[in-house]
This record gives sequence, structure tokens and C-alpha cells, in this order.
Amino acid sequence: MEWFDSLTTLQMVFTVLAAVSSLFFVVQVIAMMIGGFGDTDLDMDVDADIDMDMDADVDAVHADSTADFHWISIQGITAFFMMFGLVGLMLNKGHGMSAASSIGIGVGAGLVTNFIVARVFQAFRNLQSSGTMNLKNAIGQEGNVYLTIRKDQPGKVQVAVQEHLKVFDAVSVDGNDIPTDTRVVVMRVVKGNTMVVKKVELSADTEGEG
Repeated sequence: MEWFDSLTTLQMVFTVLAAVSSLFFVVQVIAMMIGGFGDTDLDMDVDADIDMDMDADVDAVHADSTADFHWISIQGITAFFMMFGLVGLMLNKGHGMSAASSIGIGVGAGLVTNFIVARVFQAFRNLQSSGTMNLKNAIGQEGNVYLTIRKDQPGKVQVAVQEHLKVFDAVSVDGNDIPTDTRVVVMRVVKGNTMVVKKVELSADTEGEG
């Protein structure tokens, strides 16, 4: 406290900003490392019960992984004030620079740190979301009908997507019934994570073996 009381008003401001921002920054890093980031990463297994608009873009399942880079973020702002306070205090108290110079250089250092930290945190978000299931990878994959697909009622199919066997709602591409245990191939994905499937045509040799 004696050291703090010996500071000028500007130096006190630098010190408080640096201390509080550093604490928040450390908390944010810890939260990121343990996965409690508080952002919108979709860390989940896609199942037939998930209802989202797939017509717009199937990539919406992992939208955060392709989110645009933003300068302004909680982490960036925290990093800005942390570096602004540290650099400003060092220059003003340690090197005797004027208030204007200390503030100016502190702002510049804060902006650079803001940019770097925002990039680093964005990279971590992308890394976290890289394993999120993308249903476009199901297109062209073969699977089995789990629950009979009827002309007027969707059924269910089991399809391996990104090495995970999942059950999805499914409809026939031609509107015909497809019984349980029939081999099908996914043609496309539509609203509600519904697979549009087509019966796999077996060759004559395969039918003969059966």
C-alpha cells in the first residue's frame, strides 16, 4: 500500500487497469483450457432429435469454427487494458516519460496485443470446433434403414459420419417405401438433419451370392 500511495494518479490508473485486467485475462485462459469458454461453440453429437435449419447451410452445425475474425471481443478488450496499464506504468514510472507519451505508447501496445490475443483465441475456438460433426460428410455414405421409411412418414437410418455411427431421420429420394435393414446411400441432407436416401442397387453377382 505504501508503494501504491507513492504513485501519481495516472500511475494508479495504470496499475489498477493492469492488475484487474491481468486477473480477468488469466481467468479467461483457464476457462478456455477447461472448455468452459462461455462462447457459442457447438460441442455436441448431432442426433436425429436436433432441430435446426439445414437448408441455409449444413455447415451451421459447426458455424463457430468458420466465424469471422473480430477485433472486439472480451478477451481482446481485457488484453488491451492489461497491456495498456503495464506499458503505461513502466514508461511513466520506470522511464519517466510524460503522461501523453505513456498513454499514447500504451494505447499502441494495447491495440497490438488486442489483435494478437484475438487471433490466438480465435485459433483455439477453431481447434475446439474442428471435431464437431459436419453432416455434409454424410453425403455419399452408405447406411442401413433402422426404421422403415414410408411414402408419407419419415423413417430412420444408421449412417457413419466422421467415424461415428448415428441414427437420423430419413426420407426416400423417390418417395417409395424402403423397409428396415435395406442398404441405402445418402443423397443429400435437408431441414431438421433429415437424410434423403436412395436404395443401393445390388449387382447381379452380389444378388447371386446372397
